[in-house]
Amino acid sequence: MSAYHLVVAGSAEDLARQCAETIATSIDLALAERDRAQIALAGGGTPRATYARLGQEHLPWERVDVLLGDERWVPSDDPASNARLLRETLLAQGPARSARFHPVPTDLPTPADGARSYADLLRQLCSGETPRLDLVLLGLGDDGHTASLFPGTPALAVREQPVTVGEGKGLPRITLTAPVLSAARRVVFLVSGAGKRQALQRLLDPEESPERTPARLAQPQGEIWIFADKAAAEALEG
Repeated sequence: MSAYHLVVAGSAEDLARQCAETIATSIDLALAERDRAQIALAGGGTPRATYARLGQEHLPWERVDVLLGDERWVPSDDPASNARLLRETLLAQGPARSARFHPVPTDLPTPADGARSYADLLRQLCSGETPRLDLVLLGLGDDGHTASLFPGTPALAVREQPVTVGEGKGLPRITLTAPVLSAARRVVFLVSGAGKRQALQRLLDPEESPERTPARLAQPQGEIWIFADKAAAEALEG
């Protein structure tokens, strides 16, 4: 089982800064070894400030492929779109505008078509029998889900495909599967808010079932970093 390294930030600004710096360092390390780096980023409101800071990092962004860990099956201009979030933050201005962004194609006839198309893209971009990303940034839902791997859903059991169709909160979603999350060279969680307190406790509990807390399905070879604010980590401190 992977070990977890918890970093508790003293403020929202510190949380965004530390997470952005960790992502930037991972990109630097990857580009020192390979011509291109591939990272998959999370959606939701929590990483917005992190992406704004990361977008200002002076990196060779033209050599970076930016993907999504998951996406809701909505048009790319929908307020719920993770692609829209990245275009409004990371890719909006500054050095990161030159990154190569690969959104999930949500304009295809069905979510299954979108999943197959994104799986093909992942295989083209990443090495390994299971596509290996340099970094995956994950969020944590109050129900223990991560990406679009929700408790008790069929997506949790998908092992043969890198991308599958998930279902959560009434919407079809496209999500990376557990084997791809676990194949990443670095996995980072970003967790914020008192509503995530119980889910974070469950994530760190070695006895916790991945069926109830799918975030525990991410089991890379290296240490998993968790950046959390005080509200989320309050019960764990001390």
